[in-house]
Amino acid sequence: MPLTSPRRSALVDQVIAQLRNQITSGEWPVGARIPTEPELVELLGVARNTVREAVRALAHNGLLDIRQGSGTYVIATSELAGVMHRRFAGAEPRHIAELRSTLESSAARLAAERRTERDLLQLDALLARREEAWAGGDAELFVAADVSLHMAVVTASHNDVLIELYADLGELVADWLRADVGTELDPAAHLDHARLIEAIRRGDGDAAASEAAGYPFTCLGENAEGNPLTAAGG
Repeated sequence: MPLTSPRRSALVDQVIAQLRNQITSGEWPVGARIPTEPELVELLGVARNTVREAVRALAHNGLLDIRQGSGTYVIATSELAGVMHRRFAGAEPRHIAELRSTLESSAARLAAERRTERDLLQLDALLARREEAWAGGDAELFVAADVSLHMAVVTASHNDVLIELYADLGELVADWLRADVGTELDPAAHLDHARLIEAIRRGDGDAAASEAAGYPFTCLGENAEGNPLTAAGG
């Protein structure tokens, strides 16, 4: 007897789509606890088993993390991001640095060639936010601001595939930066990103690529050849 695809409940699929939309739209950001099962039942007007199946499906796909006694939390904004987070969470920090260096230097070079005035305004605003977060001493705010700035540089490349790939790595990069920065910001470890933004502004692809390529290794406290450095926060 030939195998056939099992039929899935259309209602469960609809609930999965609604929950996924809450995540991908940013309504439920990474790190947020989603409404409880009874709350979702009331909000969606469906049975408890339907909600439970939908939540389990998204947890299986890597978007949600069900923590007994605590709740269910958003851990990724797409299935691919969830897979990457699980697969590379325990990777060697230097290997992550090498991946970041490759992607970000290529993106910075493209950004120098393709950036628009709107891109430059966004980069300036995010650079200022990053500096404010550092000055304020809030490590988590700084990590978020730093990741946003790097994402904006990649976005300015106007390469849709590169943008999506980097976005899916975003939470992994944020976790890595949290480990590097720690819970308290060290004034002596500040790493200025103004030169990168200025290189993009003047259309200097070589300088932009060179700046971006070095930041991930500086986070490791070394350069690309493995020699010690002192700055952090990439």
